[in-house]
Amino acid sequence: MEIFRCALLLMVLFPFIAKADVLVAVDIKRLSFESTVKIVQSAITACRKQAIQIAVVVIDRGGNVQLAARDTLAVDLTLRVAEQKAYTALSFNTATSILATRTRSRLNSLDGLVMLGGGLPIEVGGIIYGAIGVSGAPSADTDEKCAIAGLNAIIDDLEMSQ
Repeated sequence: MEIFRCALLLMVLFPFIAKADVLVAVDIKRLSFESTVKIVQSAITACRKQAIQIAVVVIDRGGNVQLAARDTLAVDLTLRVAEQKAYTALSFNTATSILATRTRSRLNSLDGLVMLGGGLPIEVGGIIYGAIGVSGAPSADTDEKCAIAGLNAIIDDLEMSQ
């Protein structure tokens, strides 16, 4: 009976004790619309210099599309693949080209994950802002180079905002 009363007392008092340590709200940094436009335009420009038409998707840290664009002649499928590459990079917080080396993993068969180069997390100073995915180039390596060009367009600004 004594144990029951102690447990009941803790249940009643714990919410009041714990409230001193609980945050009411948290600050979450997000990319601005202008930043996502810079990323997308820079990635598309980098691939256009090689006469390649691509799709680019930037997602936020929650996995939601923040901006998506498909160049004039890029096929429809590239947009979905770019989004899945971005989602995969965000989910694992690593470049999808690194995950591509692990293709024998069962994770490679999960819906919504694409473990081919072209997806990069957008992370600066330990803060994950989201991810970029690029699809449509003849190789995953080229997709990744265009994604890097997009990311490089804002990386200095992100680092300065820390």
